[in-house]
Formats: sequence, C-alpha cells, structure tokens
Amino acid sequence: MRLDRRSLTLLCSMWLAWAVILIGFQNLVEARMEPKRPDYALEWTPRETGRTSQHDKPYLIEPFMNRHVSWDSEFYLSIAVVGYDDPAVRLVQIPGQRPLSMNYAFFPLYPLMMRAVSLPLRALFALNDIATATLAGVFVALLGTLGGLIALHDLVRDELGADGGLRTAFYLLIFPSGFFLAQVYSEGLFVALAFGALALSARGRLTWAALLAALAVWVRSAGVLLLLPLGIAWLQRLRQRPFTRRELALGLTLLLPALSFGLWWLTLGDQFHLVEDNWFGRSLTDWERTRWGWQKAIESLRSADTVSQMRVYYALEFVALGLALIACLLTLRRYPGPALFGLAVLAMTAFSGAPQSLIRYVLMVPSVFIQAGRLGRSVVFDRAWTTASLLLMGLLVTLFTFDMWVA
Repeated sequence: MRLDRRSLTLLCSMWLAWAVILIGFQNLVEARMEPKRPDYALEWTPRETGRTSQHDKPYLIEPFMNRHVSWDSEFYLSIAVVGYDDPAVRLVQIPGQRPLSMNYAFFPLYPLMMRAVSLPLRALFALNDIATATLAGVFVALLGTLGGLIALHDLVRDELGADGGLRTAFYLLIFPSGFFLAQVYSEGLFVALAFGALALSARGRLTWAALLAALAVWVRSAGVLLLLPLGIAWLQRLRQRPFTRRELALGLTLLLPALSFGLWWLTLGDQFHLVEDNWFGRSLTDWERTRWGWQKAIESLRSADTVSQMRVYYALEFVALGLALIACLLTLRRYPGPALFGLAVLAMTAFSGAPQSLIRYVLMVPSVFIQAGRLGRSVVFDRAWTTASLLLMGLLVTLFTFDMWVA
C-alpha cells in the first residue's frame, strides 16, 4: 500500500482527534446523566441491564476505563488476564459433556495481543491486572482502527483520489456503531487485518494479503471469507500472465486463511461450536432457529404492542443490513473482492441465528464506506450522512457507556 505524507498525516490527525473526542464524550455523558433502567431492547435485556446486573462480573466492574467495557468485553478481558478456563466467568452446561466457559465463544488473537501489550503497560503504570488489560484492549483496538483507515483509503484512492480516501475513512469512524472501534472489542483489530488484506490483494501483493487474512481468521470467524477476494485477485492475475509453477505456488499460498481456520478448529473449534450453539444460539446449520428468530424480529417490529425500545432497536438493525446489502451490490463491479467479501459477511451474519448485532457486524463490510465515499462527493449527501451518523452514534455510545444493549 502506498500513502503520501499529507494523507498519512491527515489520517493520523483525524483518527487521534476522533479517539480523544469519543473517549471524552463517554466520560462527559456518564457525569451528566443516568438512563432509566432496565433496557427493553430485546426480551432478555431487562434481566441484564438493571443497576446491579454487572455485580457478579468482576471484569466489568473495574472502575478504570469502565465506560469502555461491557458485554463481550468481559470475555476478552478474562482470556487476556487468565485464559479460556477462568473460574470467574460463567459456565455453559453442555448436554452429555463437562461445562464449558463462555470464553470459548471468542477468538484468541485479540486477547493475546491485549496480554502482550499489557506487559510494557504494567511496567509503566501501577494498575491491577484487569485495569492494565482494559487499557491494552483499547490501545490495540485504536491502533487496529488506524490500520483499517489506511487500508480503506488505499482501496478507494485510485477512484476517489486522496481527499475521497480521507472522506471514506472518516465515514468508517463516524458510522453509528463505529464507537466499537474504541472499546474493548475486536472490531478494530479485525478491520485492520481484513481491510489490509483487501487493499494488498487489490495492489497485487497477494502473499502479504494472505498472511493478514490468516491472522484475521483468529480474530473473527468471518476472516475465512477473505478467501473469496484473494481467489478473485489470483484469477485476475492469471488473465494477464501464463499459468506457471510460480502462479500455482502463489495460489496455494492463498489457502493460508483456510489452513489458519483449520488450525483454530482443531484447537478450539469444538468448544466454540458447543458454547455458541448452547448459549448464544448461533449456528450456520440451524435454519429453524434462524427462521424463528427472523420471524419474531419482524413481528416485533410490526406489532403495535411492541415497546418503542425494541422497535427502534430492530429498525436500526434492519436499516444497517439493508444499506450494507445495497452498498455491496453497487460496488460489485468496481470492487468485486471487497463487495463479495461483504456479501459473504452479511450472509453469515443474517443466517446464523436471530438478527442481533447486525449494525456492529456491518463495520466489517467495506462497501458501506466505499459507496458512502462515492456519494459523499455531493456536499448535501456528505453533510446529511455526517449529521445522521453522528447523532445515531451519540445515542448508541451513550447506551453502551451505561451498559445498555446496543449490538
């Protein structure tokens, strides 16, 4: 990837300003208001969003940077501090097998990087283990986000120019769920590796792209879907040169994400599947549960008896999914690799259980920001998209700060 000094300086400055403002806002909103509890976004959220709902979760009640941890953060922190079999984390009862920690539903690379970054931080700051891991988790997420911005800029620079690349990267930062890129969540690291692999493959640097894709597999299962854009880039390369042993070797190298996924499956895959299926209710093979989840969500959206919190929640989820799908189709011709990757991510997300967290998973779909970057050449669209995105982000990050359900 190539990036001129001006663009790199502007990207870094924009990223730093966004991080400072977002972190400052989360501190400000907690000091200024307190929401009415519990949250009725979903049927189960009232049980998890009362005043004392977090008291039995030691990783979510550490005061230091507490605004940046909630929900899945518990498990990343636990893996980083103790490991997968942490007695402080809830167990899932598996029929016919020993109970498994909920940690097994989460991939290892992000918490491993948190643990590595915690080592120098522990020497610099007198913090306890959970606080140090929290700081490391935010640090890794933010650095990953910067990498994702650089990759996204490179993806669109040939079409939109340097300023268009900055605009596209900015739209990633201000997307309504973009605040997850600055929390103890794995989205920041994933966009760095996935978008980096897409940008490198578009530039013909397929070996490096395959290496990044192999690492992305160990952050989120969607990383294995990067095989699609890598394969497309390799086939496009073959159109321009004869098929030789070197090209064959390159093609085999591109299978690294599949090998990486196989290694993960051999070591952690069985436990992951059992916890996902028995606790989180997510599985690509359970079509009946998926159909039931979607039917229930649509009925909740349409029913006059549904509380407004649930209706708004599902409306945002469906709008995000619809926008992502349209963006992938509109960018398919110019950006076939990223668009097909995005479509595959949407399919995996939409058909693996109840429609939840869609607005967060959309962060992994580069076409959303590419198409917005194209339309952003219109001043009216740019101002309207920015206003809507920031207002919705303000709403969602406020909810997250108070441990309410967002995605």
